[in-house]
This record gives sequence, C-alpha cells and structure tokens, in this order.
Amino acid sequence: MTINGRNDLKEPLLQPPHGVAVDNPSQINDKGKKLRTVKFKIREIKCASCSASIESMLVNLNGVVSATVSPLEGQAAVEYVPDLVMAKQIKETIEDAGFPVDDFLEQEIAVCRLRIKGMACTSCSESVERALQMVDGVKKAVVGLALEEAKVHFDPNLTDTNHIIEAIEDAGFGADLISSGNDANKAHLKLEGMKSEEDVIFIQTFLESALGVTHVEMYLAEKKVTVSYDPDLTGPRSLIQNINEASTGPNIYRASLYAPPKRRETEQQHEIRMYRNQFLVSCLFSVPVFLFSMVLPMLPTVGIWLHYKIHNMLTIGMLLRWIFCTPVQFIVGRRFYLGSYHALRLKSANMDVLVALGTNAAYFYSVYIAIKALTSDTFEGQDFFETSAMLISFILLGKYLEVVAKGKTSDALAKLTDLAPDTAHLLTLDGEGNVISEMNFSTQLIQRNDIIKIFPGEKVPVDGIVVDGQSHVNESMITGEAIPISKRPGDNVIGGTMNENGYLLVKATHVGSETALSQIVQLVEAAQLARAPVQKLADQISKFFVPTVVVAAFVTWLGWFIPGMAGLYPKHWIPEVMDEFELALQFGISVLVVACPCALGLATPTAVMVATGKGASQGVLIKGGNALEKAHKVKTVVFDKTGTLTVGKPKVVSAVLFSHFSMEEFCDIATAAEANSEHPIAKAVVEHAKKLRQKFGSHVEHVAEAKDFEVHTGAGVCGKVGDKIVLVGNKRLMRAYDVPVGPDVEKYVSENEQLARTCVLVAIDGKVAGAFAVTDPVKPEAQIVVSFLHTMGISSIMVTGDNWATASAIAKEVGIERVFAETDPLGKADKIKELQLKGMTVAMVGDGINDSPALAAADVGMAIGAGTDVAIEAADIVLIKSNLEDVVTAIDLSRKTMYRIRLNYVWALGYNVLGMPIAAGILYPFVGIRLPPWLAGACMAASSLSVLCSSLLLQSYKKPLHLKDFQAQV
Repeated sequence: MTINGRNDLKEPLLQPPHGVAVDNPSQINDKGKKLRTVKFKIREIKCASCSASIESMLVNLNGVVSATVSPLEGQAAVEYVPDLVMAKQIKETIEDAGFPVDDFLEQEIAVCRLRIKGMACTSCSESVERALQMVDGVKKAVVGLALEEAKVHFDPNLTDTNHIIEAIEDAGFGADLISSGNDANKAHLKLEGMKSEEDVIFIQTFLESALGVTHVEMYLAEKKVTVSYDPDLTGPRSLIQNINEASTGPNIYRASLYAPPKRRETEQQHEIRMYRNQFLVSCLFSVPVFLFSMVLPMLPTVGIWLHYKIHNMLTIGMLLRWIFCTPVQFIVGRRFYLGSYHALRLKSANMDVLVALGTNAAYFYSVYIAIKALTSDTFEGQDFFETSAMLISFILLGKYLEVVAKGKTSDALAKLTDLAPDTAHLLTLDGEGNVISEMNFSTQLIQRNDIIKIFPGEKVPVDGIVVDGQSHVNESMITGEAIPISKRPGDNVIGGTMNENGYLLVKATHVGSETALSQIVQLVEAAQLARAPVQKLADQISKFFVPTVVVAAFVTWLGWFIPGMAGLYPKHWIPEVMDEFELALQFGISVLVVACPCALGLATPTAVMVATGKGASQGVLIKGGNALEKAHKVKTVVFDKTGTLTVGKPKVVSAVLFSHFSMEEFCDIATAAEANSEHPIAKAVVEHAKKLRQKFGSHVEHVAEAKDFEVHTGAGVCGKVGDKIVLVGNKRLMRAYDVPVGPDVEKYVSENEQLARTCVLVAIDGKVAGAFAVTDPVKPEAQIVVSFLHTMGISSIMVTGDNWATASAIAKEVGIERVFAETDPLGKADKIKELQLKGMTVAMVGDGINDSPALAAADVGMAIGAGTDVAIEAADIVLIKSNLEDVVTAIDLSRKTMYRIRLNYVWALGYNVLGMPIAAGILYPFVGIRLPPWLAGACMAASSLSVLCSSLLLQSYKKPLHLKDFQAQV
C-alpha cells in the first residue's frame, strides 16, 4: 500500500494583500540570528537615485540587514531579521517615502498546528477561532474541541507562531506549538560542542556542502539544527556522521537526533492530575461546610455548639461555613473567574460565566446574611455557603471524570502511533550481497535503501520490499486483516506490522513521515480536526445559549420572588429556614448551574474522534466528519469493474491471428504498441506477448519503439511501429479508425465476451491482424458484498470502460442489475451526476487514475487502498486492505456514528430541556420536588459525562460483515 502525504493547502487561500513574496527560506547571519529575504514590486522608480534613497532608508530600519533595489525591474530584495522587524513594516516604510508597492503574485502560506489548553465547550473553541482570525496575517484557523488542537494557515511575512500563541494566551487559553510547516524530509538535530559564532558558521557551511542537503537552519540559543534533505541521497544517520566527522583539532562536535517529548499524553496526564488535585482540595473544605450545614446540626451536643451565637445573631456554624467556603470560592474557583473574564472580554459567554454567576450569587448573598446577622440582634436568615462550595466541588468532579473519558476517545490513534518499534537491525552489505556488519540502532535513523533484518516476533520498523527470506506477517494492526500474510522476496511490507515465524531482509523504501503508518496517523488527525456539518447545530445553539440561560435564571428569580411577596402562592411552600427572596434565589441559581453547554459541544467531535480512530484500526480511513456524515445517507453504491469488483490482475487466456503475420511478428508489434500504456490490461497483453514470442521465436530482448504514441481513453492506444500504423484496443477504437471487423473476428469477440472476457484487437495498417482474450477474475467477496448491501437497503451499480457483453457477464456473476459500460473517465463522473440529479446519495468505489473524476464527483468517494495515489487523494474514504467488505464497514460505521451523535444530542438537549424547568421549580407546587443548586451542579457534570460515555461505546464497534461467517451461514 502506498499513501502520499500531501499538504492539504494546494495554493494560497487569498491573494497577497500587501504585495509581499518570500524568495528565500530563513538563513543565519554572522551573529547566529535567523534571516529572511523578502521581495517587493515597487512603482515610480525613475532613476538610480530613487533606488539608492530607498536602499539607504531601508538599511537604516532596525532589523534590516541588506536591501537591493533594481530601478530597471522595479523590484526590491530585502534581507531582514524577523525577530526585529516584519515585512509589513518594511513595505510601509517604502510607501511612506512616496513609492507605491504593487501586489506581488507570489505568496508563501505557512501552516502550524497548536495544542490548545483550557477549552471546555463550543464557546471556548469559537473564542479561540475568533482570537486567531483577529491576528493580522492569519488566513484560516480551524479549532478542534475534542482533539484540543488548532490548525492555522498564515502569512509568515505578517505574523509568526509566537504572535499566534500570544493571541491564544491573550484570549485566556494555553497554547503549545506541535509542528510548523511541512516536517517531511527534515531532520532535527541536537548539537554539542558549539562554543562560538565561528562554530555555527562552520557547521552550517559544512552541512550545506554535504550531499543531498537542500537547506539548513541553525538555532544557536537552543543548540539545534534543522536540515532539509533529499531522502534518496542522505538521511538523519548520514547527517549525524557528517557532523561528528567534522571535528577538527580542539573543536569536537557531536550530534544526536532531537526527539521532542510526546506532549499530548503528558499534558493529558497533567490535566487529569490538576482536576483531581483541585477536586480533592475543594473536598477538603467543602465536606466540612456540608457537615456544618446539613449533618452536625442534627446531633444534639454539636448542634447546640454550632448554634451558639458569637455576636448578635452570628453563630459559630455560620462563621465556620464562611471560613471554609471562602478558599473554595476564590482559590479553587479562581479558574472560573479567569475563564469568565477572558470570555466576556471577547464578547462571548461560556460555562465559566454560568458557574461564576451561580456561585457568586450564593456566596455573596450568604456574606450579606452573615454581616446582617453580625450587626443585628433580631435578624434571622439562612446562608447558602454550602451551595457555593458543593457546587464548585461537583463541577470539578465532573471535569475530572470528563478529561479521563476524553482521553480515552483518542485511544485508537494512540495505539497506532505506538506500533512502530524503537530499534531495528541495520545490515551493511558488500558488492556481492554478503553481510559485512550488523548493528542495532534507533528506527528514526533508518534511511531509504537501508537493509533491515527482522527476526521472528519483531515488528517491521518501516515500509519496504523483502529482498531475502520468507515469513508470514500479521498486518491486523494496520489493515484489520487477522490472517497473517505470506511474504517472499519482492513483496511489500508495512511498518508497524508483526513478523511471525521467519527472518526477513527488507530494503527500506519509505521512512519517517513517508511511511504508511505515519500517513494514516496524519490522515486520522486531520479527520478529527475537521468539523462535521451536524456540528453546526451545536455551534448555532452555543451563540445564544448562555445569554438565554442567564435571562431564564433572572426570570425564574422574578417568577418566584414577586408572587411570593404578593402572597400569590401558599406560605407553606416556603421552607421554614428561608423567606421568599431566598427561595427565589435558590431556584435562580439552580437554573444557572444546571444548564450545560459543554455536553452540546462534545456531542459531535467526541463521536467523530472515536469513529475515525476505530475505523483506522479496522482498515477504513475516513477523511473527516463530512465524509462520515455523508456516508450514512448513501443509498446507491457505484462500483468500478477492473481492480474493484475484479482482482485487478488481468491475464491473457488466448491469442489468435486473423492475418498473414507470424505469431512472432504479431507479438513484437503488440508489445511495442502497448509498452507505454499503464493500463492493467495493456500490461497483461505485453507480458503474454513476450511469453508467446519466446515460445514461437527467438529470445531477442530488444523490441522496436512505437512512435506517435497516443492513448484513447476507454478505447485503447495507437502508434507507429516501424512503417506500420498499429491500433490496439476494443471495437470502439476500430470503429473510430474505420477498421473493418470481419465475421471471424466478431465471432471470436462474441464467444469470449459471453465468458466475461475482454477482447483486445490488434489492427495493423487498417486490418485486424489478431486478438487477445483477457480475463480478470472476480473478487471472491464481491457477490457477498453486493448481496449484503441489498439487505442494508442500498442498490449497486457497475460502471466500466469495458464492452457491454463482458460488463454484463461480470455484473450477472456478482448480482448487479444496472450496468453502464463503454464509459470513459469523464463519462463515469457524468453518470454519477445523473444519479445525483435523481435525488440519490451516491458512493463511488474505485482504484485507478481513471476513477478519480468519478470519486471526486460522488457524494462519498471510496478508494481501494492498493490503488493509485491519485485515486486515494480524490477519495473521502480509503479502504486500506483493498477488500470490498470494508465498503460495508465504512457505511455501517458512519450509520452507527450518526446514530450515536443523534443520541448524544438527545442526551445533551433533552437534559437541558428537562433539567432547566425542573431547576426552575416547575414540579415544586405539585410534588414538592426542588433541585438544590449543588445537586443541579452535579447534574450538569453528569450530562457531559453521559455524552462522553455514549461516544466511547463506539469503541466496541464490530464489523457487520465477516466473509467467512457469511459464507458459513450461506
């Protein structure tokens, strides 16, 4: 399997607003500071004196190292230190001098990924997005709540990662840089022995002159170097050896691979410990408050002591509750104040605002009661210190359980990242293939074309080709296929899979971020960051949720306080220890804290995270929530034939002549014409023709080349071999060139097409000279998959460029009733669009380059994993195993996930819809049930936890179709 990792930003998101183009990546000046070169296009430069004045003005600007202005081309090239001056300031300096700067067509767009800390709900993620979009130079920002990451596209001339992180921190959230730019084919090395600026310049110059090195960035302060390289020529191990060998005299340099710590796991554990510790500290004070308020007053001796009046009406119990509650309110609860401040400053509102309002109302009203009791000898009132303390404790308990559960949503992805082994056995071979040495070293130092020895029971470290040995490899951890696969010389192996029972020598072909495992992890991470359309519901609700809750709480307070004062409800409804105001206040606080925006925000992203991770472990890569949501609506699946319904390895079963040409000459001409074609059938014809040539003729290897070679998509090829015009293809190609097809040829074609074979006709100088009959066996699971899809209420259609007779025979064999044959690639896409116009949600399953237009046109494109990179790039879902069973798995998983998301929304919305009226006291007049604020806070925490647990149930997902089980049932 080959998966290409491409930057999802194919072109600049916007045209450059400031006329800036970065011409040169960062360099290092003689003082060890990073430099950048920027170009401007300047108008109204009339003479050399104009350019000289601009140059002198720019050089005087702090941070500009050099400036060159060409009066003829009207361009300026400026080298500057980005830490001291930005490109925008340089541009403004030129404009202030009276020289307008035109838009420059080129622009560099950088991409960075950031870990965001402190997000609790959808309002938080929206606040981070708003803060990022307000940064000058940020083109696009996507924030994932469940993944706790942000992906930012920005113009490096206008801003950098430091400014972006500052903007996030200014919004009240923590941020750490995960990656910046494309880290493929980059080595990050730690350096020892650098003592002066001369050492920096020496090492940089030495590395730049090394074979395969394309760019070097030095970081003197951190004693690190980042080297971009050509993986075909060098790699991290060679670079380390080069630096170590560069030592001269007293200057001894040592380099080692710099591996940044795995922050995600570390920060998750830190966050879990933080909430646990905060909850325990809160309990240390809240439990005594609860005891002094609810339990101990009922004990005769202790109760009398707690009711003892210190001064006027202030009792020991009230004072103790005040003392113990205050640290909980202002020290443990400090995070809610900070969260509220930052949210309100950005004109937003989140859960912190609700908690702060509710606890402050309870606490400061209780303080008012305590002060009134202290200053009056007749006042009697009930404090709510236990409400404030218990409320914060229960919310922290809920957050603790939430972060524990949230960490489990990414378990599948974490398991994937840990599959690759830490070490590998490197062999050094001589020219004859004999082993010279064997050494054990880090997997991260493996380079392309290295020979790796893998013992039984060891994991394959990187993707490669077996060059020696024989074994069975368990690929279940990557493909989901439980049966070990036999591996012999020439077979591909995937990094992270397990070698079972024999030793293998493997030649590394893909290393580092190029391996299939790395590509899968990157794809799943990108999918988890992308928002599903169904998430829009939560986003829309979150915009007015908190203000609505605050208004509802105020209306609840008024609704109980005013009627109570007016005597509109019986006095016995009011508890003995309260008055009308206090009862209304309790109801209002309960409404504030029972409402939970967090559950709504977590409903979709947590389910998508679990589903995409689970899908990856089952061999199904889903590219984001959009694909996941569309797949559950699919009612029609369109299959390509060759390589999808069939094995994709055509084989010639017969060859006949219809002319005077000898078989040897016929094979030579057919081989020459088809040699340049990439089509599987063409390759089968070439292979069979070579075998026939060897059988009937000499073993001469050289074959004439076809000139004027032309491909006719969906029909065949044509060209000139020697002085003969040759056509190789189907009857459509023959008709296009007016080549007569005689009755003998028609009979041969008809007989083979009835047997589901494809006939390839060879015409030489306008006459059919011969033909090949090609068969491509149907995949064993194709019929079962089509049948199972039918039971799911999904119809199947086949579309192919092959002839009608062969296509119909294949369709009949697998149980497909509707067939579109003799269709070119654009025609396939048109057929998809026709079906969509009829109101169908269409999935397209294909594997080749010719399927990519249809894959892109379909609502859901599914690429067979063993297919081409172009098809995989165009698809929404990639089936790693090339197994049609996974078409069923992908659709079924999407249905289960969407059901789970809807259930999550039922939990979240239903909880708020039911919880808020109960908290407001709607049941109190009828059944006497009242929801105290501390219990309302516990319910709020439970709602988020219920949504997370609901999403985690997707971890137990099992495939609906297992080929062996289905065959046994049949």
